[in-house]
Amino acid sequence: MKNTSQIPSAAGGLPLLGHVVPLLRDPLGFLTRLPEYGDLVRVNFGPLSALVVCDPALIGQVLRDDRTFDKGGPVYDRGREFVGNGLATCPHRDHRRQRRLVQPAFHPTRLPGYAQTVTTRAAELTASWQAGQILDVFADMQKLTAKITVDTLISTTAPRDGLTEAIDALNTIVGGLSLRMATPPPLDRLPTRGNRRYHQARERLPRVFRQIIAERRAAGIDHGDLLSMLLAAQGPDSGPAGERLLDSEVIDQIVTFFAGGTETSGSALAWALHMLGQHPEIEKRLHAEVDTVLDGRPATHADLPRLELTGRVLTETMRLWPPFAFFTRTCTADTRLGRYPVPAGTLIGCSPYLLQRQADLYPDPDHFDPDRWAPNHPHPPRREAFITFGGGARKCIGDRFGMNEMVLALATIAARWRLQPIPHQRVRPVFSGPTLQPSGLRMRAAARTTTSTTSAVNTAQPQ
Repeated sequence: MKNTSQIPSAAGGLPLLGHVVPLLRDPLGFLTRLPEYGDLVRVNFGPLSALVVCDPALIGQVLRDDRTFDKGGPVYDRGREFVGNGLATCPHRDHRRQRRLVQPAFHPTRLPGYAQTVTTRAAELTASWQAGQILDVFADMQKLTAKITVDTLISTTAPRDGLTEAIDALNTIVGGLSLRMATPPPLDRLPTRGNRRYHQARERLPRVFRQIIAERRAAGIDHGDLLSMLLAAQGPDSGPAGERLLDSEVIDQIVTFFAGGTETSGSALAWALHMLGQHPEIEKRLHAEVDTVLDGRPATHADLPRLELTGRVLTETMRLWPPFAFFTRTCTADTRLGRYPVPAGTLIGCSPYLLQRQADLYPDPDHFDPDRWAPNHPHPPRREAFITFGGGARKCIGDRFGMNEMVLALATIAARWRLQPIPHQRVRPVFSGPTLQPSGLRMRAAARTTTSTTSAVNTAQPQ
């Protein structure tokens, strides 16, 4: 196959360093400029070269053909260091088997029960706030989603110190991923303070869940959750030998879902509250919807269809601030992307952030406009132009669960509180590994006074 030298390179590359400097200086700005060079753009990270896909049709090809474009590259190589060979990071050869074993935990019949857990935990959180209190919004949302993930997928009340330890370990690991992705062996094994903290956290995170699993086995009770299903897949009646799970595989799946459920949903909720604070007219409409639908009672799974604006607020938030802003694939065979040949071994980069801020796909792409997702909008976004949850066979298995969780949590918060921006506060998007988090996001809690007679508003007003 021909080489890929005809593929255009991004400007600003330096000898030896490649595009490391512009990436470190302004990573999001660098990403959004890449479509200027073409549908497929070469980017160099020191000695490492990647082809970044900027066209939605080509990204769709990458996502659909998960055999040719397998999970790999720095993002997943480093991710496997702490979540192991779980569903989110495993290669193609392991994915179908793992997905079959995990899928029953996300069956639609289970979602109403999960919804009750979400609203209970969200109500507990909001009841702990005080009027006028300054909240660390991302930390609070992360604690909330961690509790929900543990309660719904492991059906256990983890000791508070155990959950805190797991969250602290997760923050240390994810916070160190960006540096480790850019650090080649053997430098990543040097006994630096950062490396020591990272490796210690890698040991602590599975230890918390290993203890929970041991207690569950000793009790011998089937709770009908993900953990029970994984443990049942180890038994003598679980099917052919290839369908059984090893202890290490159970740990990998639990750590994978804890990390994914905590980081992604927590980040998206924090960004949503920030965007509402910046757009009081949309916040007012959201509060009117919540007051009308809930009428002073706790939210339920049955309320989801009527919480339309709440859902659109979260979708638009994740368009602008996708929790995973960049991911990689590795070519396993010679192929083509568009008019270009791509040889086996090529590293492929895809960015929801890049794609979902393109002006030809989203008019006024930097504007926060939940109504662009309204069902009666004259120019709805193209389906393939929104890849926050991935796509193809590797699309996030918990996308519906996660969306329901975030809608119910945001509605529960909005029913009781307004979170007001702090004047002169600077909120910065920062990469923590592949996760895009709101750094410095603190908001003031203001209690709401509502009545059951709050008038409804039209929550689908395309602009």
